[in-house]
Amino acid sequence: MPKQKTHKGVAKVCKVRPGGTVKIGKPGTRHNTGKKNAASNRKGRIGSLLSVPDSKKLKDLIK
Repeated sequence: MPKQKTHKGVAKVCKVRPGGTVKIGKPGTRHNTGKKNAASNRKGRIGSLLSVPDSKKLKDLIK
């Protein structure tokens, strides 16, 4: 039976934590941060967790 490949775009942005929750970075922090003010750059360093329904959809793509 064929296996599903890992979606590399999702795998670069999301990470499955040991408890099963999915951690994702804030958008807008990948590049062009020199134009943005320091407060938005600091806020972008803090990750966030996906909701349970969204994480169920993405877990299959990350594995």
